[in-house]
Order: sequence, then structure tokens, then C-alpha cells
Amino acid sequence: MKPKKMLIDIYILVLFTLYVYALFKIILFKFGSIDMTFLWHQLKLILGNPDNIRWQFQKGNLVPFKEISRAIHTISSHGLINLVGNFAIFMPFGILLGLMLRNKKISFIGSFTLSLGLSLILECAQALFSIGSFDVDDLILNSSGGLIGFIIFKIFANLVTTSSVNQARGRPI
Repeated sequence: MKPKKMLIDIYILVLFTLYVYALFKIILFKFGSIDMTFLWHQLKLILGNPDNIRWQFQKGNLVPFKEISRAIHTISSHGLINLVGNFAIFMPFGILLGLMLRNKKISFIGSFTLSLGLSLILECAQALFSIGSFDVDDLILNSSGGLIGFIIFKIFANLVTTSSVNQARGRPI
């Protein structure tokens, strides 16, 4: 592997790591500090009574498009911020995924599945630690945002490739 390519791969990995850290901090801790003592306390409480786990998931939204529909019909600033935010916050995930796996030929379904998996981890963590509620609509929005980010990556990657090929052939771009 060329040193320049290896350095770029390291930069992308560091950027991806920082992004995932920020994602966990924003979604789980709402921009606050990460308090491991609090998390441990919450985990002991929930595991001390397994019915709490079931209750945490039941109090969330398990009906697809329920919150999305409500946000669209009521058109409040909070609802729109939630819709756009949940979608937009996962777009960098799709882009970074494309950059990290550009030589592995990841598919659209693969990028959607990885976005869904990360979103599911975050939603379950919110319920498990009682620091938010599980919302299936967040899964839909986050996964869609990750997929759109991946599509954006693919479009730009194809443009760059086409541009490079045309330059090599001496054609105007």
C-alpha cells in the first residue's frame, strides 16, 4: 500500500471514529457530558427489575411512521428539527462508510443495513439506560439518512472516476 493512500485511510478512520463518538454523545447524552457513573447506576436499576426493560420499550414508539406523520401534520419547529435532524445526522455515516469501504464494493443494501444496525444500537441503548425512548421512526429516518449519505458518496465517486477517465483520454470534462 502506498504511504499516501495509507495516510488517507488513517485520516478517514480517525474521522469516522470521531463522528461515531459525536453521534453517541449527541443521541445518548444530548450534548451533555458522558457520565459513566450515571450509566452504571441506570443499568443496575433496569437490570434489577427486568420488567423495566419491557416497560422502557413499550413506552416508546413501535408504530412505523407514527411520529413522522404527526410531525408532518402538526408542523412544529421541534417536530421538523427532529425529522431533519434524525435524517441528517446519519448522512455522514453513509459518506464515511463509502470512503472506508470504497475498495470492498459495499452495496446500497449493505450501507442501509449498517446504518440500521448502528441506529438500532443507539435506540436500544436509550431504552436500556432510560435516557430516552425507543422510536422506530428514528430507525427509519437514521437508516434513510445513512443510505442517502452513501448514495451521495457514490454519485461523487462516479463523477470523480468519470472525470479522471476523461482527463486521461484527453477529453474535456
